[in-house]
Amino acid sequence: MGIAGKAGSAALVAASAFFVAGCMGGGEASSRFAMPSPGAEAASPAQAEAAASPIIAALQTRQSVLPPGSPYARVSDAVLAANSRTAEAELRAARLRAEAASKNWLPKIGPSISLTSLSDVVANLVLEQVLFDHGRLKAERAFAKADVEVAAVGLADDTNERIFTALSLYLDVAEARERAALDARTLKDMQRFEWIMSERVRGGVSDRSDLSVLDQKLGEIRLSLSSATEAAGTALAELNAMAAMPLDDVTGLADLPPLPDARALSVLRAMAEQDRAVAEARVQRAGLLPGLTANGTVGDVTDGAINVGGGLLGLGTGDSLKAIEMEKDAAARRTAQAEEDAARVLRRLEQRSAALSRQVGEAAALTAQARANLDLFQEQYDGGQRQVMDVVGVYETFAARETSRLDLKYELARARLTSARLTGLLADGSRI
Repeated sequence: MGIAGKAGSAALVAASAFFVAGCMGGGEASSRFAMPSPGAEAASPAQAEAAASPIIAALQTRQSVLPPGSPYARVSDAVLAANSRTAEAELRAARLRAEAASKNWLPKIGPSISLTSLSDVVANLVLEQVLFDHGRLKAERAFAKADVEVAAVGLADDTNERIFTALSLYLDVAEARERAALDARTLKDMQRFEWIMSERVRGGVSDRSDLSVLDQKLGEIRLSLSSATEAAGTALAELNAMAAMPLDDVTGLADLPPLPDARALSVLRAMAEQDRAVAEARVQRAGLLPGLTANGTVGDVTDGAINVGGGLLGLGTGDSLKAIEMEKDAAARRTAQAEEDAARVLRRLEQRSAALSRQVGEAAALTAQARANLDLFQEQYDGGQRQVMDVVGVYETFAARETSRLDLKYELARARLTSARLTGLLADGSRI
């Protein structure tokens, strides 16, 4: 047979296999070459990916709850600008694997070179087309798609975790700075009381033990002040190490709006992992069943054949198939458990935030009341009706109320940020 005849035979084998594969595959081959409808707009790769995946669409449509221009937003922008985005490389690799898997239904071609018993080299070109595989190739494509979804959720989770870590450090800095300012003011007032007491002791009006008590209180305040200052410096140094620019001048807090109803990232990850587990189970199931392939050889030997292959059936094949089906059920149960766990955590944080918000208001009222009592005792002291230590005791109560209000304010801020982090609302999905 001449070269033209061999090429014609090969083309005939490949065309026949391709036609049979399209027929047995439910028209999948022909649908891939269908022309778009008139007037249809070409979608971008991101839009096409989102349209094909509800999980990716849910990630892309999420909007950050950080108010634009707020201190939180400035910190977020700075740390994202310095993000190495390791998860992004994993997502790109998953997308390439999915792109490769999307073409797994096409015929495969490759060389075949062998040495015969007569020491002649036989070179052939082998073509292979899967005709029937119990959905194995389709499951491989579904697995690759779900793998992209898992990587996309991982990228969103990694980005939100980075922002949350930076904002937590920023809250540490802000709280330590405010605590240091409170300690500095308390130290200044206590030093005034200490001066008054020392003058009274010098004049023989008061006992020296009261002065010793005040000296001890001053030492405790100085220790608290130095600890707060060092804590602010440590947290700020760590925050600046994460950021693309220094954040020393960023101050203040931001009020987050009510969080929209959105699924937690852990739930989206569980859903993607469920799809991937189901697809993997289908691949394993197809590997246990016989399939049908068409082969063609072009070269020194030109021929074609239809082969039946696949895994060998044994007495345990039925149990293996049942185990694979149970894996699907286990994946669905893991998703349901993830939804329950996320709902429980989010409800707890909502109740905690509501309670803290109420407690912050109560702490502010108690602080105002303690301030009024301090002013009253100060007036009575100036009128000679109170001793210095009486005023000192009331002042300590006022300082304790301010410290309690400060603790509750930052605990509330952390609880709200934690809720936003769990739902992936610290960064815009379109930016990720």
